[in-house]
Amino acid sequence: MERWVGRVALVTGASAGMGAAITRALVKHGMKVVGCARNVQQIEDIKKELKSEKGKLIPVKCDLTKEEEILSMFGRIQKELGGVDVCINNAGLAHISPLLSGSTADWRNMLDVNVLALCICTREAFQQMQKNKVDDGHIFLINSMTGHRVVRNPGGHFYSATKYAVSALLEGIRNELTQLETHIRVTSVSPGLVATEFQQRMHKSEEKGKAINNHIKCLEADDIADAVLYALSAPPHVQIHDILLRPTEQKS
Repeated sequence: MERWVGRVALVTGASAGMGAAITRALVKHGMKVVGCARNVQQIEDIKKELKSEKGKLIPVKCDLTKEEEILSMFGRIQKELGGVDVCINNAGLAHISPLLSGSTADWRNMLDVNVLALCICTREAFQQMQKNKVDDGHIFLINSMTGHRVVRNPGGHFYSATKYAVSALLEGIRNELTQLETHIRVTSVSPGLVATEFQQRMHKSEEKGKAINNHIKCLEADDIADAVLYALSAPPHVQIHDILLRPTEQKS
């Protein structure tokens, strides 16, 4: 990780869960990390926690469903930090919304965050890297095991479809990077069950979310951060394309 010391990373959805864990890990390894979320106060709290670490955390309030806020954020990164070197598309959400009875608003929200925001951030990060002649940048897509197999629970089918889209986008981004003869790398990280607030938010129930997280020994957010560090630490000629990881006890 030595070559990333002092360089700039963007982490979306940095206020909690996997995003917060990834943010902490990168700051501890000496990176300047722009952490964005709608709830910027939680990122401010993480900044205070990390004040004695080697790197630096810059909290930015950004609603990823609004393209103008994403573009404004990238403009600030260019102006204040000289541009992004690593872009970690971590933000994602799920609603219980079956295909045959779900809410259009829920579907649209999942598409906006899980697919469109990821694409916009990836495009802006790549173009900024090109402009700044960064040929060793790295783009991450935090995917899901549900992007590799369809779950049986009808409430998760549309969410699964958005993550299948991420799996397709991964290969599309890699193909375009290869055609442009750049050495910028792209990596997808696909976790199974992780012990975060994700399940509570998905089911809109703290009790149900905790029950899901406690029925087996789930992955921890730090396990996902470790996967990101592993891919970042690989030599420049090695692309860690897709990391799939699930709890040992997870059956599907």
